[in-house]
Amino acid sequence: MVLQGGLLTRREEPVPLKSISVTLSIREFVAGVSATLNYKNEEEVPLETFFVFPMDDDSAVYSFEAEMDGEKIKAELKEKAKAHSIYESAISNRRQAFLLEEDKYSKDVFCCSVGNLNPGSNVALTLKYVQELPLEADGALRYVLPAVLNPRYRGSGSFEDSCLDMKTPVVPLEDLPYTLSMVATISSQHGIEKVQSNCAFSPTKYLGEDKTSAQVSLADGHKFDRDVELLIYYSEVHTPTVAVEMGQPRDNSDGFMKDPSAMVCFYPNIPETQSPVVSGEFIFLMDRSGSMQSPISKQVNSQLRIEAAKETLILLLKSLPMGCYFNIYGFGSSYEAFFPNSVKYTQQTMEEALRRVKLMQANLGGTEILTPLQIIYRQPPVEGHPLQLFVFTDGEVADTFNIINEVKRNRLRHRCFSFGIGEGASTSLIKGIARVAGGTSEFITGKDRMQSKALRALKYALQPAVEDVSVTWELPAKLSAKMLSPEQTVLYKGQRLIVYALLSGTMPPAEATGEVYLKYTFQGKSFDNRVTFSLQPKPDDNFTIHRLAAKSFLHAKDMGFRDTPANDKKDVLKISIDCGVISSQTAFVAVSKNSNKPVQGPLACRDIPRPVLLGAASVMPKCCSGGLDKAHTFGHRLKKMCMVLEEPSLQMEGACCPTQSTNLETHCTVFGENHLVQLISLQNADGSWCLDENLAGILGKSLEDLQAAVPVKDASSLSWATVLAVVWLHSNAMQMKGEWELLEKKARDWIHIHAASIMQELVKAAIALIKSSVDPAIFGI
Repeated sequence: MVLQGGLLTRREEPVPLKSISVTLSIREFVAGVSATLNYKNEEEVPLETFFVFPMDDDSAVYSFEAEMDGEKIKAELKEKAKAHSIYESAISNRRQAFLLEEDKYSKDVFCCSVGNLNPGSNVALTLKYVQELPLEADGALRYVLPAVLNPRYRGSGSFEDSCLDMKTPVVPLEDLPYTLSMVATISSQHGIEKVQSNCAFSPTKYLGEDKTSAQVSLADGHKFDRDVELLIYYSEVHTPTVAVEMGQPRDNSDGFMKDPSAMVCFYPNIPETQSPVVSGEFIFLMDRSGSMQSPISKQVNSQLRIEAAKETLILLLKSLPMGCYFNIYGFGSSYEAFFPNSVKYTQQTMEEALRRVKLMQANLGGTEILTPLQIIYRQPPVEGHPLQLFVFTDGEVADTFNIINEVKRNRLRHRCFSFGIGEGASTSLIKGIARVAGGTSEFITGKDRMQSKALRALKYALQPAVEDVSVTWELPAKLSAKMLSPEQTVLYKGQRLIVYALLSGTMPPAEATGEVYLKYTFQGKSFDNRVTFSLQPKPDDNFTIHRLAAKSFLHAKDMGFRDTPANDKKDVLKISIDCGVISSQTAFVAVSKNSNKPVQGPLACRDIPRPVLLGAASVMPKCCSGGLDKAHTFGHRLKKMCMVLEEPSLQMEGACCPTQSTNLETHCTVFGENHLVQLISLQNADGSWCLDENLAGILGKSLEDLQAAVPVKDASSLSWATVLAVVWLHSNAMQMKGEWELLEKKARDWIHIHAASIMQELVKAAIALIKSSVDPAIFGI
């Protein structure tokens, strides 16, 4: 659909947005980003355009400026209503104006409005932001440039003035009329080992022999079919640090930016424990909306989201400790619970849950997560079993603040672990519910496995609680630290902790130092992590630490345009304006100062098209053929999408079985050739395996051969089978160890209790039978 006059939308209108260029600078674990949107009006009338795009929830946007026809205009951050008033007044007076705002219902959606763009004019809009980079389990720092904004499901309720309610054209990827380029510069004093990406990038170019800086760039032709992800591996990432940044005392005599700020990074050295928590109420809330029938990514042979979800639930079920309580909920437009209330984890309840997991489908319509959350919170608590909630969703929800607030209201009675599935999952929702309820958040994209990330979170949930967490400072006289980060109550082994503070008072001489302590109690013992640091603040023109500190403060206080309490709203507005960091209560606005040339002619509106990823090609014609008028609301479009996605023809062959069976044929039908999942699904709740045809088939032996190979007369068949299963795991699935190590430990504990006296003979015989090179020491021999 490209004509000589310029690129067109589906409504055959020229598209004013031509390209997006991104400059990324990563220093240690902080990213500074400058993104420029390049527009050109190729029509004969002035235009007003709207571009809705995703942003990571952790982004602290602090600058917005326009460069047009030789004029550079720096936007001011204003209270949101005032910014809208300035913009609308400028438009009505035929002045060129620009507006950047966060959506009222979600922190990770932004809208950029360009008003009165003259015929033939070019304009470059640049927004800048900083963000912390999360640390992955393998030591990688993860940067994501969101490029995918999927439709967000709207349930009942008003969504007036939402960016997502604009009638934005949706087009196939191949018809998207603007391009994306990105150049990334990375630096670390510890040295850069490697840089990986899920997209095509240039080879890593090191800028010095010591490999402390490097540069990569995105290859031409990015199709907006996935978020752009970088994984950066440094030679060392677990070193505690403190950075002190100079303030702006002249320009901010009483504001947030006046005093120096400090950013402290801890890596708590929490001891290993041999006695994980065995109590707890574990509730798994699984998205079963139509979009879960899509692949996790656009990569070839990517697993369907619902199939990954089913495997994940089986691993979680098998890894739970005996004596705990559990339940599984599925949600879409409606919800279903496996049991009326949480039940005790036994062989019988585990088998019933396993049967129902195998029957699960992505057939519950839209993404209504609020109602099942409210139902879960209304259930009476199980005495002595703290609630641990695991939420799995592709995050296609419009009103994220409402959901986050519901979780926050119940934060004292539970921890929440969240998982965003697939490209375009809402970072605001996934990070927000985990942040307010003391859990962790994970995103599953590209080649990521939901299974391993879910099991890592379960390990956190099973860790004994870290208590009495506090951060204290030892500073020279007349200098004090004011904490800006929320009070930390939860720590997990292997995770990083970042806190921010303002240093007020008299700064000492350059050679002076201070100390900061992280103190906590674990299993009755007291621990402290201490960092000594220089008190000489360093200048930074971008005031990165101040703005990250402001974002940390806003995360705790800013609950959305409508729902932020009045007292907090006042604080949010003040901090946002003082630091220049956008919030739900503020917006950037810029108006051309060139008043001598008012825009001539009637103003035409143009919406910038965006791609949509929902897996089924047949969705696109139904949603995107021709223009979308006001009657085609977002909810109506998504309803049509879900109807398409729920058609049986799109279901994976063999995805469900009508009844539970104990034969291997059924296991193969459900799980294909995945012998690991087949083996795990056979494990008993107490950690043991039964010696039967199913196990024999997975081991590649006959049942008679297994029975004949028992090395000890009168040995329990359960003991022999369990040893064989553990040896098989170590021989054939070591690359997946993170997914089965909890259930394997449960099996080894069972062996030590029931077969300790003959364990050595059983292990030696199992290794010989399977022809394995496994070290018997894994059994503690």
